[in-house]
Amino acid sequence: MHASPFACLRPNPEHAAEFASLPYDVFDRKEAAEFVAKNPKSFLAIDRPETAFEPGHDMYADDVYTAARRILEERAADGTLMRDPNKCYYLYRLEQGGRSQTGIVAACSLDDYMDGTIKRHELTRRDKEDDRVRHIEATGCQTGPIFLSYRDEPALAFLVSSACAAEPLYDFTDAEGVRQTVWRVGRPEAVEAFELMLGRMPCAYIADGHHRAASAARVCRSMREEAGDSLTGEEPFNYLLCVLFPASELTVLPYNRVVADANGLSADELLDAVRAANFEVGEAQPEPVEPAEKGQAGMYANGCWRLLTWKGDAERDADPVASLDASRLQNNVLGPVLGIGDPRTDARISFVGGNAGAAELERRAGEGGVAFNLYATSVEDLMGVADAGLLMPPKSTWFEPKLRSGLFIRKIFEPRTEFCA
Repeated sequence: MHASPFACLRPNPEHAAEFASLPYDVFDRKEAAEFVAKNPKSFLAIDRPETAFEPGHDMYADDVYTAARRILEERAADGTLMRDPNKCYYLYRLEQGGRSQTGIVAACSLDDYMDGTIKRHELTRRDKEDDRVRHIEATGCQTGPIFLSYRDEPALAFLVSSACAAEPLYDFTDAEGVRQTVWRVGRPEAVEAFELMLGRMPCAYIADGHHRAASAARVCRSMREEAGDSLTGEEPFNYLLCVLFPASELTVLPYNRVVADANGLSADELLDAVRAANFEVGEAQPEPVEPAEKGQAGMYANGCWRLLTWKGDAERDADPVASLDASRLQNNVLGPVLGIGDPRTDARISFVGGNAGAAELERRAGEGGVAFNLYATSVEDLMGVADAGLLMPPKSTWFEPKLRSGLFIRKIFEPRTEFCA
């Protein structure tokens, strides 16, 4: 791995708590507007710049991306943000519910992403990439860190632990109850030690942020092409903003499914079809069913819950993708029974993060829908799929807590002139 220190635009410590925000893609348009109205100094005003316009304004218009650049510059001018020109690493800890995870914030090589040293496990959608590409082009900055994981390395863990004994740069608890702590690693000897240890890492895995990674890489490749023969490899656009966490510290929640209707099936027909799809179907329960292990899922339909248990299939269970519960559900129930051919595009299916709870699944399913409460995919499963060069079904993992955006902003070039109105 090539994971380097970098110069950073970051909040002044007194503004960090009000500036940092959840990622842009956990909000719908209405939620984003409401949040920014209550928190106008939040980074979300930059990350979702359509919030500066009336609700009916085209959220992908040029003036929306121009607004992102303008607000970013305003925050630098009014003292909310400061420029740290020295190349540093940062350590970023999130604590919630008695658990903590500490990541290394670094600039990771674009070449490592392109050659598969940074491993992917999901497809991306071009339209979603386009939005973030235009955001980077307008601001000239990488603003949303890519969430990477790596197999635990004791020597690196010792370095991280030692650096965290110093006074933190930021230390606050956000509105969701997550304690956010950041340390700056700037001493030359410490920077060198981290760079050497990270250089020994054979690979890393994208845990969350495939669209952020793909978008940033598109912009960086374009800048390389423009540089042509003058390219040195040291330009800022040769690197991606990332946070690397050891796998053992990550908390993965299930990513649950809700289908808007039962595809014309009666209650009994649905149960018979699920049984025929190689699942045992438990007795009806009034209370939510929580799967206790891989191969189990809760199903909510017609006002009650039932436990589904996979009966097993030696051939498919040996496959790292087919053996995932999300795959079993899609390949055997969602597709052939409920008619969800492509879960990435079918409007009849929605996905609900495991932090939302069973009540949200029941609400979304209503009287005629069907909801599924899955067992969480493990980090080892994710790594196994990525190591095999395969892809997981969409929305297979939900990581908590979410990384905050705005704490680390990495400028890679001067903004595009077409957004400089």
